[in-house]
Amino acid sequence: MASSSTYRLSCSIPGHEMDVRGLATAPFPDGAFVSVSRDRTARVWVPNSSPGGGFSEMHCMNGHTNFVSCVCIISPNETYPRGLIVTGGNDHNICVFSLDRPDPMYTLKGHKNTVCSLSAGRFGTLLSGSWDTTAKVWLNDKCMMTLQGHTAAVWAVVILPEQGLMLTGSADKTIKLWKAGRCEKTYTGHEDCVRGLAVVNDVEFFSCSNDASIRRWMVTGECVQVYYNFISTGEDRSVRVWKQGECVQTIRLPAQSVWCCCLLTNGDIAVGASDGIIRVFTESQERVASAQDLQAFEDELSKATIDPKTGDLGDIKMEELPGREHLDEPGNRDGQTRLIREDDHVEAYQWSVSEARWMKIGDVVGGSSQQKSERVMYEGKEYDFVFTIDVNEGGPSMKLPYNVTEDPWLTAHNFLQKNDLSPMFLDQVANFIIENTKGHTLGPAPSSSDPFTGSGRYIPGASDDGLRGGAADPFTGAGRYIPGSGPSPPGSAGVADPFTGGSAYSSASNRQTRTNIYFPKTDGVTFEQANATQILAKLKELNGGAPEEHRLSEEVLGGLEQLLLAVCDLKGSQQLQPPTDQQINLLLKTAHWPEDIVFPVLDILRLAVRHPEVNARLCGGSEGVSLCNHLLSLMGPQGRPANQMLALRTLCNCFAAARGRHLLLAQREAVLTRASDLRSVCNKNIHVALATLVLNYAGQLLGQGPSELEAKAQCLSVASAALEVVQDREAVFRLLVALGTTVSGDATARDLARSLGVPAQINKYSGVAEPAKVGECCRLLLDELQ
Repeated sequence: MASSSTYRLSCSIPGHEMDVRGLATAPFPDGAFVSVSRDRTARVWVPNSSPGGGFSEMHCMNGHTNFVSCVCIISPNETYPRGLIVTGGNDHNICVFSLDRPDPMYTLKGHKNTVCSLSAGRFGTLLSGSWDTTAKVWLNDKCMMTLQGHTAAVWAVVILPEQGLMLTGSADKTIKLWKAGRCEKTYTGHEDCVRGLAVVNDVEFFSCSNDASIRRWMVTGECVQVYYNFISTGEDRSVRVWKQGECVQTIRLPAQSVWCCCLLTNGDIAVGASDGIIRVFTESQERVASAQDLQAFEDELSKATIDPKTGDLGDIKMEELPGREHLDEPGNRDGQTRLIREDDHVEAYQWSVSEARWMKIGDVVGGSSQQKSERVMYEGKEYDFVFTIDVNEGGPSMKLPYNVTEDPWLTAHNFLQKNDLSPMFLDQVANFIIENTKGHTLGPAPSSSDPFTGSGRYIPGASDDGLRGGAADPFTGAGRYIPGSGPSPPGSAGVADPFTGGSAYSSASNRQTRTNIYFPKTDGVTFEQANATQILAKLKELNGGAPEEHRLSEEVLGGLEQLLLAVCDLKGSQQLQPPTDQQINLLLKTAHWPEDIVFPVLDILRLAVRHPEVNARLCGGSEGVSLCNHLLSLMGPQGRPANQMLALRTLCNCFAAARGRHLLLAQREAVLTRASDLRSVCNKNIHVALATLVLNYAGQLLGQGPSELEAKAQCLSVASAALEVVQDREAVFRLLVALGTTVSGDATARDLARSLGVPAQINKYSGVAEPAKVGECCRLLLDELQ
């Protein structure tokens, strides 16, 4: 009698015309699931109500122009009470479907190669992984951010339960943890491509790899390698059931590769394989297939061919194998494999605990004593075929080794990756393998036009017929020069500006009305304070001790002094002459002084870029890009804190005029990436300048519309990252205002902030009473994110 804890075949579901590459349990109808295939379709399967059980196709979806490789489900919500189905394909696109129509509601474009993994999170967040080495975060129909850091295809992605945490697994053998768009941790340990990720709970996850291992990790980084109950599939034709760290059942399939599986709501397992068939296995006696169907499945399995190198059979010497009498002895565990010699070939059998007998699982080919004379040696290994491939006419040829028991699509993919060839040729190479090895492979071979040009030599690109789709202050003490310092401007009457007013800013008069005076803030915040006398004194002091080749003449010092006085008199109260081109050129030249003495020049530059004429001259065209790159170089991780701080302040002050704003918007990604790295520097002045830069960007992006959503996503990410480490309350306040400005009037940005966990992150500031503006701004932001 069958054990209730053993999975047996429940039904086989034909319908797809090619490999089934992805499966996902659907929330509607009850018991349904979704499959995707190389035949370019996605299909919804629902349980039959008839006594015979099984599944029927309810809905077929089309929209991809090449094979579909992955699928996930967006949970039901008020707008879509039956949820949404999301598919990724070899056409580089992501299609989003409802159950109401066969064509996509909308298509997400942005990846530059096959989309091979998808994961859905809260608030409509979607995470996608691609062969283009990136993962992308989508919110509804917009790309919010791109996760860059892997050096090879991103095969696996998953969103963790904690808001803002995401995992990616790659062919570079690493797993990365991301928070708010930035990489927080890299996990190493796998010895080959990471192909799958699965969440255990808030702090643990599983990974599987082409190294044939499954690992259990803590989010903190430890690989604990303790397994609990789960199901795995592999390219050894098997499904394996694991319990308490032990493989308790191995289910062999008559297919080259078992690509995917999902657990149905009733506890059954749906499995998709390279033969295009979906098979469902069950522990329930009521849902086990009929005796006739079970026998048909066993017969099909017995006719399969097995390469010992692709399974767990080890090296085979036929002359040493026992005969059929070896099957008279019972096995020791479920899934145990025995090989016997039958005439001139080898047969493989697997022990079934539930059936208490040995079941034939195929004929073994390619053993150490078989077919040696017919196989080809290449790079120290034997293959059934070694094809010669020409990439360009007259160019060097490449070798494509292949064994008949390998999956042609995986072999083609590995060949293209190894030789750095375009994935566009995947169909052509795979179909070429299939066409030229017919009669040797398992399952039906898809038809395709032969891409060869004669004499068995293939030239990718010679024909397009098979192609479709296509980043402390060093001075102390009274009377000493402090970069960026100066006398505080007098406070204005009434409620002072929370950024530039007196240090004793208080909004007590506004607390009762809860008026939001903080965000959105659209006018740029600049660093105005200056003590020209001390700046010039420090400049002359350092110049006196500078090496001869860097020492400035009295004429140059005089020109810089006149420039400084002019830019400190923006209102023209002293009726000074505006800065001349000669003075601006001197400033640019001396800004490249040695890094240990350049800071007073940077302070002059910080003040000068507020002046309209200097801003227009320094921030325009190639000079603007050059200036921006120089400031970013000073902000490097090994830079001096004084230079880092003054470079940040200079960038903030560039927002004072139109040309500077245009420059920084054009250089936004590089500037914010480099600036964000400075959050780890323990310097409150740097943190305040960083927060101000993010705030100025947020103000410029306000009201820009959908085209700037990715820029807003970067602002949210940088602000969120800074709040993890910043302690200074002024810096915290400016980051809160930046967040508030970013989400103001933008429902999509608010959804993204919620999905990144911003409300939970900032909640601790809601009770801050000193300064009061921090707590007040935080509470207003929390209200905005409700």
